[in-house]
Amino acid sequence: MADEPLVLGIETSCDETGVGIVRGHTLLADAIASSVDEHARFGGVVPEVASRAHLEAMVPTIERALKEAGVAASDLDGIAVTSGPGLAGALLVGVSAAKAYAYALGKPLYGVNHLASHICVDQLEHGPLPEPTMALLVSGGHSSLLLAPDITSDVRPLGATIDDAAGEAFDKIARVLQLGFPGGPVIDRLAREGDPKAIAFPRGLTGPRDAPYDFSFSGLKTSVARWIEAKRKAGEDVPVRDVAASFQEAVVDVLTRKAVRACKDEGVDHLMIGGGVAANSRLRALAAERCERAGIRLRVPRPGLCTDNGAMVAALGAEMVKRNRAPSDWDLSADSSLPVTEPHVPGRGHGGGDGHGHGHGHAHSHDHVHEISKDNLYS
Repeated sequence: MADEPLVLGIETSCDETGVGIVRGHTLLADAIASSVDEHARFGGVVPEVASRAHLEAMVPTIERALKEAGVAASDLDGIAVTSGPGLAGALLVGVSAAKAYAYALGKPLYGVNHLASHICVDQLEHGPLPEPTMALLVSGGHSSLLLAPDITSDVRPLGATIDDAAGEAFDKIARVLQLGFPGGPVIDRLAREGDPKAIAFPRGLTGPRDAPYDFSFSGLKTSVARWIEAKRKAGEDVPVRDVAASFQEAVVDVLTRKAVRACKDEGVDHLMIGGGVAANSRLRALAAERCERAGIRLRVPRPGLCTDNGAMVAALGAEMVKRNRAPSDWDLSADSSLPVTEPHVPGRGHGGGDGHGHGHGHAHSHDHVHEISKDNLYS
């Protein structure tokens, strides 16, 4: 174990300040400072509030992680940080901190992709990822089906949401039901006491001519909202538990159906599910049922590793070090729309394929600092 790379990871793509420390595939520390309570009164994440919270929490959270891991900063073999995608202002805080620590300590810096990190975190619980890995990522901002022959250099999108992500739909329906923010945990809890077959809500993009791996939850969200509105106009009580269960069932039915289909079509005998919505109990249960029937091995990290955290960034960073991937340059900046096809941001002149200059490189040659405008910050 002592020969495995020791990496600190920083995650600030949204409202969680996450700092993790990993040695190889072993998690040593996972420190998180959340600002979710500050956003709850607004019914959603406010980018500037998140950025300021990251600034305040960064140094204490890093110190807490180092203490928990029982290592000194000088012991580290590298520092990894989420450079995208995410909220531009929030990402900048994490990237700036990572650059400062890496420069001061004389350690290599790795700007990594948030989505690829959600896949790589499973190594901390279930060991090395199969190659290729089929991954279903579901969160507040993303619903994606990804095939990853190499998590450090080759991630291929098979499908994604064309409108609302799954987690976003959970939050919006919770708001309509006046359940507060975030919506996922409370809907999951109430759904356990409801009937998932009580209301026949639509399953988006599941027709024979629809894109087989893409997702759409906007129509479902509208259908649920109109159903609730009609009940209220008629002066009838809204059966909140049945609505929660029926809505949740519609979401997880589509997610698991398409994921299992992708595994069969690509000849992959396993499925990894990650992202915040992967903590949903019904998603985990239905995925287990369908994967077992299809002869597919299911890998889902424990709920604490599904939500945004520094451990997932450290896990991908450790894999970058282990596979001798090129570190990032010191002018690394935030890229709020970093594509999943770029698991990390190598320095200029370095390839992204094999760590020796052979690969795709970084597709965005322009300076992302000039892209971070007021419009991007509040998008």
